[in-house]
Amino acid sequence: MQIVFTPMNTAMVRAAQAFAPDAYGNPPERRVSDGDGVPCRHCLGFVPAGHDYLVLAHRPFAGLHAYTETGPIFLCANPCMAGGGSALPAFLDSASYILRGYDAEERIIYGTGGVVPRASIMARGRELLNRADIAFVHVRSASNNCFHCRIDRA
Repeated sequence: MQIVFTPMNTAMVRAAQAFAPDAYGNPPERRVSDGDGVPCRHCLGFVPAGHDYLVLAHRPFAGLHAYTETGPIFLCANPCMAGGGSALPAFLDSASYILRGYDAEERIIYGTGGVVPRASIMARGRELLNRADIAFVHVRSASNNCFHCRIDRA
């Protein structure tokens, strides 16, 4: 099975870059990157040192119910090209991440979540998406649970 890493929706990113309210109704916060670990959820790269970035609350779900987690994310402050594709994104450079499967109604499939070593992300993503009950997979920070990107079937 082929999988793809899916970034945050470009229309949502452009709205945030124009300071539209975030998931909590607040304007994004503008900061300057020190070049150390500021991963953009759109280009799936790191915001370079000296470049502006945004901090905002993001809910990576279409619906709103008990399973639609919201958390902080970073975005390039200026328009960037959408990343993603079949290769492991370079911004996933930590030792491990949480991978968790969700159904078509955006509800967690219990028993699918776990901390996965970076080297196993591709294999675990394919394994989860081989299940008929899993519609997509989230890649999240193993230390902070922040959303990074989705894994979808190609």
